[in-house]
Amino acid sequence: MSISLNTCILILKEHHLLKSSAVQDTVQTKMEYVSYDSRDVQTNTLFFCKGAGFRPTYLSMAREDGAIAYVAEQPYPEGKGMHALIVRNVAKAMALLSAAFYRFPQDDLFLVGFTGTKGKTTSAYFLKGMLDQINGGHTALLSSVNNIVGTAPEDTFKSSLTTPESLDLFRDMRRAVDNGMTHMVMEVSSQAYKKNRVFGLTYDLGFFLNISPDHIGPNEHPNFEDYLHCKLQLLVNSRKCIINAETARFDDVYAAATTTTNPDSIYLFAREGFENPKLKKQIDFRYKSIETDLAETQFTLETVSPQAHKLPIAGDYTLQMIGDFNETNATGAIIGAGLAGMDHDSCAAGIRHVTIPGRMETVTTKEHGLIVVDYAHNKASMMALMKFMRREFANPRVIVVVGAPGDKGISRRAGFSESLTAEADKAFLTTDDPGFENAEEICEEIDAGIDHSKCATVIELDREKAIHDAISEATANDVVLLCGKGADAFQKIRGVDTPYEGDMAVARRVISELEK
Repeated sequence: MSISLNTCILILKEHHLLKSSAVQDTVQTKMEYVSYDSRDVQTNTLFFCKGAGFRPTYLSMAREDGAIAYVAEQPYPEGKGMHALIVRNVAKAMALLSAAFYRFPQDDLFLVGFTGTKGKTTSAYFLKGMLDQINGGHTALLSSVNNIVGTAPEDTFKSSLTTPESLDLFRDMRRAVDNGMTHMVMEVSSQAYKKNRVFGLTYDLGFFLNISPDHIGPNEHPNFEDYLHCKLQLLVNSRKCIINAETARFDDVYAAATTTTNPDSIYLFAREGFENPKLKKQIDFRYKSIETDLAETQFTLETVSPQAHKLPIAGDYTLQMIGDFNETNATGAIIGAGLAGMDHDSCAAGIRHVTIPGRMETVTTKEHGLIVVDYAHNKASMMALMKFMRREFANPRVIVVVGAPGDKGISRRAGFSESLTAEADKAFLTTDDPGFENAEEICEEIDAGIDHSKCATVIELDREKAIHDAISEATANDVVLLCGKGADAFQKIRGVDTPYEGDMAVARRVISELEK
């Protein structure tokens, strides 16, 4: 693959991003590699000087290793002798030029994006499970759990970001297309729009699941309005929009969708019985619970509006994941499958056995209650999880093991305090990716906001011991929730991914020791 300097200039001019350019007469004008990492440079590389942590020395290193052109928001002496493209926004420039370098792979994919404070991963896996029924397993996936860009084992790998950097995103898309993938389902985080990782992309289907305060802090969003604004951009950049009518700030969400999408291509869904007197548009799809037990969830989906009747997806569905909130996630995904051309039977077969590592994984013990591992990592998801457990299992004693990450999501800590006070009987506060912060101080911050007359707490920084102690203390009718890390097999500590056995592996080991 390659891209010419002239093509780069034309693209940047077309999008009014180019401020100036310096072309070297004696340097080749055909770039055969692209990178934003000075450790990943080849001969004839186009190098992007990007990010708050960028240092000019990185450009020097890239030049020495073969970079012949650079893109930056200011000229650098370290780039002397290289072609220079000085732009207004290097993140936007990288997205546009990466797409061109990889020959616009998005044009060869049916592209689906999910956004929301909670439920993105589960919804994405549900839709992939269904689409795989009609394309022979050729649905690519970009998620916070795994990225899947082909059918071979080496085509499944974990990303460090929910939504990859734009250059990595288009590279993965190209790899998916070359591997014969026909559809791609991806989680689209608020940071993806904040940082212009998906700049220039248009989705065939865009989903808005819900919104509640999250990712607000010094390194993320300055306030909730900024967080919401970034989330809404997915709808603005989608050909068809699917919206949970029960979401907070519905009027803002629907208005964003209508800025670029005809109302006939906007679909609303909600639980049976939900009414919004301000709603001017009919809800298109309704769903209601049939039965939930420790093994599965059953619900039914009804098409209500004339445009919903065009999709043959009404009927009963069974999920191998418990939680009434998963009915919401599944309903959105089923609507997406219907819009992709599927019918009820193929949808029901595709979604029936979908499971997600670290999402509502359960183990039933003999003497220590029900153990649940879930990625619940903010107030909204924690509240939904604990309320479901109390409602479905006769108001059990709820014991929670949870921590909060460092360096981001500062607002989550107060949310954990509130949710634990409201719904937990006891909490073991522990380590969860503290980064460059002090794990004990994070736990103390959460603990300070808890009403201890309602929720007892223990601070235990050793996560494995916290899990052991929580399960040991539980009796047969209790529920132990291991929250936050899901299937993560490492702890992020001071810039190092420190290996970690994983919550479910630790739980199973503890149970086997206790119930020999």
